[in-house]
Amino acid sequence: MIEDPPLLKLRRNFPRPSAEQLAAFADVPTGFIVDALHGRAALDSQIKPVSNDQAKFHGVAVTADNGPADNLAAFCAIEVAGPGDVIMAAADGFRATAVSGDLMLGIARNRGCVAFVTDGHVRDITGIVEVGMPCFAAGVTPNSPVRNGPGTVGLPIVIGGVQVDAGDIVVGDIDGVVTVPHAKIDHVISVLAEIKTAEAAMDAEVRGGMTTAPFIRDFFNSGRIEEVD
Repeated sequence: MIEDPPLLKLRRNFPRPSAEQLAAFADVPTGFIVDALHGRAALDSQIKPVSNDQAKFHGVAVTADNGPADNLAAFCAIEVAGPGDVIMAAADGFRATAVSGDLMLGIARNRGCVAFVTDGHVRDITGIVEVGMPCFAAGVTPNSPVRNGPGTVGLPIVIGGVQVDAGDIVVGDIDGVVTVPHAKIDHVISVLAEIKTAEAAMDAEVRGGMTTAPFIRDFFNSGRIEEVD
């Protein structure tokens, strides 16, 4: 007979970004980070903030692989998390039960966590808003999960179609959630200044009355368009 797996596999000592690295992502729009990562970095578009007034955050991922209809790993992830951390709770996209409610999020907030993100559903929306910590989920249901395991904490997960590891940087705003792999943090930081400058310049031109994007103007003058009557 195949042995049952342990109820939880836990990695506490994962590499973390420095305080300086993390600070570089404060107030950075998710779209800028996506641009720095060549157009792909966002979790599935169904994962949205419970409250648009509580959507902005940046922090360090603490991963929890719960499986469907279970949240043992998420509770254990909160137990090993600390100030500035984001609980990333994968549920295999299962949406018949909630992964979290207001009490779990309140405990996470009390430990210093800055956000909770899941590809499953959550419950107790009024209470979650009162907790005041950003919460992103794929939907809402009052159905409750169990705490049976098996699960993992601090190990790689897939959440919202994106592989995330503990120690990655996570940024959220009203547009969604993006992740920066630990190995790419310095690269993203190095190009963010250029992206911010380019965005600011284009924004100024649009506000000033721009009617044609420069790349469209160049394309129309490229000789690569065949016009027909």
